[in-house]
Amino acid sequence: MSTYSTNLGIELIGTGDQAGVWGTTTNTNLGTLIEQAISGYTTQACTGGTDTITIPDGATGVARNMFLELTGTGGGTLNVPAKRKLYFIYNNTASGAVTVKVSGQTGVSVPNGKKMLLVNNGTDIVLATNYMVGDIVGNVTGNVTGNVTGNVTGNVTGNVSGSSGSCTGNAATATSATTATNATNLATTNFTVQESGGKLIFKYGATTIASLTSAGVFTAASNISAYGTP
Repeated sequence: MSTYSTNLGIELIGTGDQAGVWGTTTNTNLGTLIEQAISGYTTQACTGGTDTITIPDGATGVARNMFLELTGTGGGTLNVPAKRKLYFIYNNTASGAVTVKVSGQTGVSVPNGKKMLLVNNGTDIVLATNYMVGDIVGNVTGNVTGNVTGNVTGNVTGNVSGSSGSCTGNAATATSATTATNATNLATTNFTVQESGGKLIFKYGATTIASLTSAGVFTAASNISAYGTP
């Protein structure tokens, strides 16, 4: 007698069962169900209300796919079964965030137009990662706590806390940069770093307060104390 795996609903053939037809079951398990779980990409329409997807035993199901592209109206909730599984979610709906969750739980809200890596821990949907090394391209909204290593391209909105380290690569405009206790207290909302003539030019508004040459020679302007010590 067949049973089914807990999370993916893969059919487990009983000893001596399905003589002459077990190949069909095996092909479904390997060529359809496991392939969905590892590399499946499918779309799911979101109506703006509560939509539910499933992982049926021994048969194809939307929730078994690895990558879900959400389409349709947008907004509302997408309920998934309480089974441990990794999900890549792309909210490509017309508008609005979609909350992906297990029924009765909190889940995670995926903003419109964004892609997120989520995991079902068997109880609810949670963020699959909390640490990243490398380049971040796009908009970061919310609180960033800890160290960011790599290039940050785009807008940073929210609180940035942690140690002040070195800046490498292309430096663009940094807004809302306030650090009350760090040694590199800029205490300004209009601090910019620009490249000019082989130098990094540090400015407050239109006023140059310091410069750094490619050889690492740091030159402070006479009025730098008014803005903090870099």
